[in-house]
This record gives sequence, C-alpha cells and structure tokens, in this order.
Amino acid sequence: MMLSGPLSILVGASGIAEDNLFAASTRYVYRFDLTAWGVIHLVVGVALVVAGLAILTNKSWGRGAGVAVAGISLITQFMFVPYYPAWAIPVMALDLVILLR
Repeated sequence: MMLSGPLSILVGASGIAEDNLFAASTRYVYRFDLTAWGVIHLVVGVALVVAGLAILTNKSWGRGAGVAVAGISLITQFMFVPYYPAWAIPVMALDLVILLR
C-alpha cells in the first residue's frame, strides 16, 4: 500500500494538472473529466497511504481499511485502463497483491 498509494497520488496530480499524457476513446462508458479522475486517484492514493501507515503502526482498523481501499483502488484502476493502460495494469497487479496478502 505504501507503493500503490504514492503511485495513485502521482497519477492523480497529473490528472488534476490536465497533463497530455492521458487519452481515451469517445465511446468509453466510464468517461469522466480528466480532473475528476485526478481527484479520484488522489483521494484513493491518500487513503492507501493512511491505511498502509495504520498497518505499519499495528492499528486494529488498518488491515480492514487496507483491504477495502485496495479493493476500491483496483476498481478505479480497472476503470482507468483506457486512459493509460501502461500505468493502470501494473497498479492493478499491485492492488491484487495487496488483496491476496
């Protein structure tokens, strides 16, 4: 989570800055504004870092929060694949590793 979170924060900042790195087809069902995707990834990334820190400090709620946030991150990365598949697919793999641990 301490790796997937900062990666999501970085893609979120890039989306908010409306970087020209992302592209999507016009017929995509989950088509949101790039700024909206940036905010989504930023929020999920911060939540992943908070849950990761909670697990590292042995908080009782950290593990449950980590599973929930990693699941949400996996879903958002899946929905983000048409925008930047070279980024979303490896982060999806990281989220799966988090969920299977």
